[in-house]
Amino acid sequence: MLTRDLTLADVERLRVDAKANEHATVLQMDEDTFRAFYDRTSRAVWGYLARLTGDRQLADDLLQEAYYKFLRAGSDYDSEAHRRNALFRIATNLARDAYRRRQTRPVTEPHDEMQTESGQDAAGEFQRRTDLTRALNRMRPRERELLWLAYAEGSSHKEIANALGLKHGSVKLLLFRARRRLAGLLTRRTEVADAAR
Repeated sequence: MLTRDLTLADVERLRVDAKANEHATVLQMDEDTFRAFYDRTSRAVWGYLARLTGDRQLADDLLQEAYYKFLRAGSDYDSEAHRRNALFRIATNLARDAYRRRQTRPVTEPHDEMQTESGQDAAGEFQRRTDLTRALNRMRPRERELLWLAYAEGSSHKEIANALGLKHGSVKLLLFRARRRLAGLLTRRTEVADAAR
């Protein structure tokens, strides 16, 4: 879960900063609107960042930075979906920047403290998660982003295109290739494991 929420004092500080800087954009959201938007989106954005970075603490930091940049942008959005896509695009860019800074460290699966399975089911689930994590570690960041947005977030192709800065028509093909590559990596992993037995 999130370790630190963007406080209302942070929102007010942004307002003061915006007023003090005559070149800054005026914030388009009041506190109540922002709080409601944050409550609706923060868990999904954090999960996305945790998956992309493989680091829960970094995901916490990037989440706060994403909302800060979102508020600083001060854009007037047409709809909730447009606002959400803009936030995911900011989060994606922050995760990419973090990846570039830490290229030598592989992405790992965030641990799920709520896991309550036991016995053989838990061992099988752990093995599947481990295999999936290893396969995802071998994929390019954009492939992981596509798969996460499509299957974990349930985003449409248009939403994925907006969040990742892609052409709408290319998302279907890129997603197909990412799924095929993931399936290939998982199949090879299974074949290696079966051969070892």
